[in-house]
Amino acid sequence: MCAAFPDFRLGSVLSTSFTGTLSERHGDAVERIPTPHRLVDWLAVYGLAVDSCTPAQLDLARELREAIHAAATAAATHGSLPATAVRVINDRSARGRATAVLTPDGERRWRLGSASGVEDALSVIAADGISVIAGERDGRLALCASPTCRAAFFDTSRSRTRRWCDMNTCGNRQKKARFQANRRKDADSAE
Repeated sequence: MCAAFPDFRLGSVLSTSFTGTLSERHGDAVERIPTPHRLVDWLAVYGLAVDSCTPAQLDLARELREAIHAAATAAATHGSLPATAVRVINDRSARGRATAVLTPDGERRWRLGSASGVEDALSVIAADGISVIAGERDGRLALCASPTCRAAFFDTSRSRTRRWCDMNTCGNRQKKARFQANRRKDADSAE
């Protein structure tokens, strides 16, 4: 049985959102998909619902996540794409049987095969990564300015000068640190 699932949330970029499932990469890393069940939950949020996930499929997902992050980081810094990352992304893209379908409302939806749902979902993520890294979308790849994060994100702001992967986390943390440093400096100069 195949079911159509909605495309990922408007305004988000699936592949770079997926790389965000490992945050604080240069600090105390936080794994946001520590179990197969958490990957199932994450996929459902992005409209790629699957029934189950094995530990081996979770390993494939994490390998894809790291490959997209490596390739996106290289693209954001105008470096050469790592051959291993390119191979993993292409492999995951080719292995899935997800199909883009057009709804009567003119929207694109993904149809995942029921036999290998996780592999199909990973192929959608890989295909999105290919589109972003190849420069086919309106925006630019950038790296979060937080020294502990450095997450790859896709900047679609008008000026293409966004600095943080997420203003609610990294941006606010950096603003708070600057504010506290300025308060300390003001307190020191008042003495």
